[in-house]
Amino acid sequence: MDIAFRLLPVPSRGTEPCSHPVMRTIDVLRVANPVLLGFLRTLTAVDAIVLDMFCMDALDVDAELNIPAYIFFSSALGDLAIMLHMPYYYPTAPSSFKDMPKTVLHFPGVPPIRALDMGAAMQDRDSDVAKARLSQCARMIEARGILVNSFDWLEARALEALSRGLCTPGRSAPPVHCIGPLVLPGNRGGASERHACLEWLDTQPDQSVVFLSFGSLGRFSAPQLREIARGLENSGQRFLWVVRNPPEHRSNSVVPDLESLLPEGFLERTRERGFVVKNWAPQSEVLRHRSIGVFVTHCGWNSALEGIASGVPMICWPLYAEQKMNKVHMVEELKVGVVMEGYEEELVKAEEVEAKVKLVMASGLAKEHLYGE
Repeated sequence: MDIAFRLLPVPSRGTEPCSHPVMRTIDVLRVANPVLLGFLRTLTAVDAIVLDMFCMDALDVDAELNIPAYIFFSSALGDLAIMLHMPYYYPTAPSSFKDMPKTVLHFPGVPPIRALDMGAAMQDRDSDVAKARLSQCARMIEARGILVNSFDWLEARALEALSRGLCTPGRSAPPVHCIGPLVLPGNRGGASERHACLEWLDTQPDQSVVFLSFGSLGRFSAPQLREIARGLENSGQRFLWVVRNPPEHRSNSVVPDLESLLPEGFLERTRERGFVVKNWAPQSEVLRHRSIGVFVTHCGWNSALEGIASGVPMICWPLYAEQKMNKVHMVEELKVGVVMEGYEEELVKAEEVEAKVKLVMASGLAKEHLYGE
């Protein structure tokens, strides 16, 4: 298969000033339609086009050129079931989700979910961003099909609801095609030397290490980092922890200063059983390592799939976007993890970190969920 990349110019005009990143993204993609149309007309033959789930306005281009359009949905089948049903559900809800945070919502094919666990963009239904996202959700049924990074065995109930049209009452929904799990292989860059954390993991007992990693955008405040550190230290467990600078960090350096961020003496006191990595670790390789016993994750869907594919139980600590919805699927439906309580508060306390790490590592609770042992 021949693969070629074409970088299309981004229109410099036509977008309205907007502070919300989701609105800016939608706006830029919308005004880029003429550029996409012109590019596609230069091609001799186009059998189909695959669109990101934020590119619903490009369906107009596909319709004009009579090209079959498919949507690549990079999150869970359960998230797709919710999003397809949202245009039918939200307009009839008694109020915005933000005004009824503890109210339990019901969507086809997924566990009950609290309103506060819905995506941040949907919390205020009168906001421009919520209206834009609802419009995008409604347009998804115009596609020829939806490709989802999941698999039928994992999310059978959500897939059945989607296939039976329960998420789009009175309308025909496009077929859903499971193409997952799409999990990145290890050693992506082809580096000849292994990361130092892998060498350290080689020296640890099987299933003995707690791995904490929160994605490329997952950042904690300095007080939260100290709470995590205290919880890990008090747990007595081995750990591998990826630390990034706090969002309030003002230094020009992107490399975190661990001595100033973490409790005094923490690194020295835990050096025999802990390894702290600055900014990045080879996550897929780490998760497949024999010494990993549990994965503390932000519940990004790619990370969740890597944990599932590696057979590692998870502690779910959602941070942003659809991660709170993913947490519900992972804990209530898939039974592959437990919740780090207090994630919706300003701080998760050290006592909770300690308790959850001990629970999963000592009792094997999450392992029972994963393997039925």
